[in-house]
Amino acid sequence: MRPADLLFYLFAALTFAAACVVVFSRNLLYAALALLFTLAGVAALYGLLGADFLAVTQVLVYVGGILVLILFGVMFTQRIYDLKAEATSFKRVRAALIGLVTFAVLVAVGRAVPWQVEERALEPTSVGLGDLLLSRYLLPFEAVSVLLLVVLIGAVRVGKKEVED
Repeated sequence: MRPADLLFYLFAALTFAAACVVVFSRNLLYAALALLFTLAGVAALYGLLGADFLAVTQVLVYVGGILVLILFGVMFTQRIYDLKAEATSFKRVRAALIGLVTFAVLVAVGRAVPWQVEERALEPTSVGLGDLLLSRYLLPFEAVSVLLLVVLIGAVRVGKKEVED
């Protein structure tokens, strides 16, 4: 077994363990911190598989943005309302049953697909994506940029209106 394969399995095991903590933790803050390690582990797996653009996007968007918002939300609501953030409804049997069924379906699909593995050198994907976004898909890329700007302005307007009322 190659060292890269060993590293992949190590990150996969750490990601799985952190995801289990997210699912089975009753404390919301511990679950959010475990989510940090889960998302970072997924980014590491993307990097090891040669998907550099997805790895950087995973870190910037999910680990850097969304998770920080979740952590701040959990910490601020705990202090404002003096509540202990814990999960009150925790249905382990139902969750285990759904998890086992999902796992069985994924294993069945994984065995049914004829996987073909090619050994080739990893090359960066960001160059090709950048060329496509700035040539062939320039108009849809700019349209999405304008749409996101309009959504941001609308969110600020709605938020400002609720604060004024």
